[in-house]
Amino acid sequence: MKLRFLLLLCCMCTCLLRPAAAETLLIVGDSLSAAYGMPVDQGWVALLQEQLAAEDCPCTIVNASISGDTTAAARARLSQTITRHRPDIVLLQLGGNDGLRGLSPEAMKHNLAAMITTVHDHGARVLLIGVQLPPNYGPLYTGKFEAIYRELAEEHGVALLPSLVAGIGTETELMQADGIHPNNAAQAKIAARVREHLLPLLHNGPVTRD
Repeated sequence: MKLRFLLLLCCMCTCLLRPAAAETLLIVGDSLSAAYGMPVDQGWVALLQEQLAAEDCPCTIVNASISGDTTAAARARLSQTITRHRPDIVLLQLGGNDGLRGLSPEAMKHNLAAMITTVHDHGARVLLIGVQLPPNYGPLYTGKFEAIYRELAEEHGVALLPSLVAGIGTETELMQADGIHPNNAAQAKIAARVREHLLPLLHNGPVTRD
């Protein structure tokens, strides 16, 4: 824990002490990132932008998240979206709707792998963000689903936030009435979680491929 704290502190100091050109962050996600059920300026993406600005970490955040999106739909338009916005870092937060619809985990993994490759081919870095399914989907399916994110991170060498909502989905005071989407009170917690995993990626230069 002490080592982890020191690494984060070093990253913060880097942002505070070193002037750097603003980087562009592209968020490709579903309703968990699209501020579903609340004003956009209260969602975690807007709060993350505020946190980074307060720490003098210059960046522009483009939120291309769409409620209800699946990995297949997002994959189909990813290259065009990257070409339009030319991000330095892409945050991939997808898969929840694949899981909720009971779609093939293998197909989901294939789509996410193709998206990671597309991001790298455009010279950008990846933060892969996992999600958790409700327990009623059964331990076999949910275990296989959640393992995909770890497998992808290892196979493609990308940064991983294992779960956007770990420890939140089980707290009723942090969830909307549907039991699926975090409410306003949870957004700052989510933003801080993403920030922790994002800081080491900022200003690290473009991806180089063999």
